Amino acid sequence: MRQRQPDGGNDSLAIGRLSILCLCDDPLVFGSSRKRDTWDFVTMSLFGLGNRNQKTFRPKKSAPSGTKGAQLQKHIDATLGSGNLREAVKLPPGEDINEWLAVNTVDFFNQVNILFGTLTEFCTPNNCPTMTAGPKYEYRWADGVTIKKPIEVSAPKYVEYLMDWIESQLDDETIFPQRLGAPFPPNFRDVVKTIFKRLFRVYAHIYHSHFQKIVSLKEEAHLNTCFKHFVLFTWEFRLIDKAELAPLEDLVDSIIQL
Repeated sequence: MRQRQPDGGNDSLAIGRLSILCLCDDPLVFGSSRKRDTWDFVTMSLFGLGNRNQKTFRPKKSAPSGTKGAQLQKHIDATLGSGNLREAVKLPPGEDINEWLAVNTVDFFNQVNILFGTLTEFCTPNNCPTMTAGPKYEYRWADGVTIKKPIEVSAPKYVEYLMDWIESQLDDETIFPQRLGAPFPPNFRDVVKTIFKRLFRVYAHIYHSHFQKIVSLKEEAHLNTCFKHFVLFTWEFRLIDKAELAPLEDLVDSIIQL
């Protein structure tokens, strides 16, 4: 992340009272015992997926199959159904922290993937020629392997690179083990932190560049619920350094203090 001076040409949003007021748990999603397939359906239908090109959506990832993934996914579904997001993000008693991080990493990847996919007709190379979060923050892409030096790309291209990179991490069994009993690597938490840091950048771009459009569609409450869940989880396990949260600092602080 690099800071840049205001150039006057960015359609930035001052995150204020409107968005904070919408940080209640979305009753359509968390107010009942509905399962994760219902969550996906509500997410897509609220943002109008049924009227848009579904080719922009990559397939949903599943939790690691060779671990306790399925069992932990059921726990996530059950606790989300209770409507208490603070309880939903906590490590279940007796469970392995790495297993919990792995399952939730897949879960949040799916959430952000769906949310951004619904905005592809608004977030285009012409509308968003750089990946920014307001006038002060710009993100450049590098994965350290195929692209070693950070490059400036459009917002949709950045997210495409990001989602491809995350998928490659999730599919790598040396990082996210599939076999029962297979160990997690020593750097597993560092990989997870990098994934969440970069997923946050997608939320930051959405809020600063596309929030007014979401408000016009009357979908801001649902977006804010997704982000609240994301923030509470990353805060619980200290997955994102505070400096990285600067583009949405006020909004993040309001969530943590609620």
